[in-house]
Amino acid sequence: MQQRTLGAQGLTVSALGYGAMGLTMAYGPGDEQAGIAAIHRAYELGVTFFDTAELYGWGTGNNEALVGKAVQGFRDQVVLATKFGFARTEQGLGLDSRPENIRKVADNSLRHLGVDQIDVFYQHRVDPAVPIEDVAGTVKELIDAGKVKYFGLSEAGPQTIRRAHAVQPVSVLQTEYSLFERDAEQLFPTLADLGIGFVAYSPLGRGFITGTAKPAGQYDATDMRNNDPRWQPGNYEKNLDAVSRLADLAATKDAIVAQLALAWLLAQGEHIVPIPGTRSAARIEENAGAAELALTQDDLTAISDILPTGGYGARYAEGHLPTWN
Repeated sequence: MQQRTLGAQGLTVSALGYGAMGLTMAYGPGDEQAGIAAIHRAYELGVTFFDTAELYGWGTGNNEALVGKAVQGFRDQVVLATKFGFARTEQGLGLDSRPENIRKVADNSLRHLGVDQIDVFYQHRVDPAVPIEDVAGTVKELIDAGKVKYFGLSEAGPQTIRRAHAVQPVSVLQTEYSLFERDAEQLFPTLADLGIGFVAYSPLGRGFITGTAKPAGQYDATDMRNNDPRWQPGNYEKNLDAVSRLADLAATKDAIVAQLALAWLLAQGEHIVPIPGTRSAARIEENAGAAELALTQDDLTAISDILPTGGYGARYAEGHLPTWN
């Protein structure tokens, strides 16, 4: 698979990565063996970039440990990314990017992954209670100590990115981006100016752009899509129609709609790497095919005609959207 460079610090990964969140969190009960099989198949097809997080282990299993176990046989050939910055509280989920917590999470992640260095260490969400300079400085200490190789941010805005980058160069920003979700495009000028790569999570619209979407209420009780605005009546039907039209366009290129959506992301810039997640080895094979799908300007125009500004409905329920600054 083609390789892409993220940032100016030397981070090189496959054009498509793999997002492991759904193996243990947000999409109903998981299956460890199926997850390991999916990761193995991804590697066989040239995927070298695997994304996990401390948070994902608070679902139905330890996500980092699962990923670490899966890549044991080829760890030196892949890039492992994980994240810090959340905390469990009596009220539920909170933020904690205090330096002492960053250090603790790093040590825990090294142990769970079974590695001696974290390739990419992201701040999972910006913590307004902790200056970003303190966060970047702590990650710099971890880099200097050899525990971390590259620094990343997630869901951060231009000012935060610039302030962090001034302390420790940021190699990559991770934010939701897909045919359904375009807000991240406003961040691209900042990334270009600073030479920072971009990782697109939920590149298939949390599965909607696979042609397998069901209405809200028809998923497992633990599945986040039951409450996702894009699955609610009114929005759901419009999004379903858009995906149907995209599927018709994909068929003219002997492709499926998920491949078209991933190829569209890859066509937005050489600095972009999508990280689709799936528990299915068959889906892994389908996704990998997107790396070979070339889109013409006519194709891109047709896609824009179908979804000019993204999907119907907000990406999160009211009150849950990260604030960029």
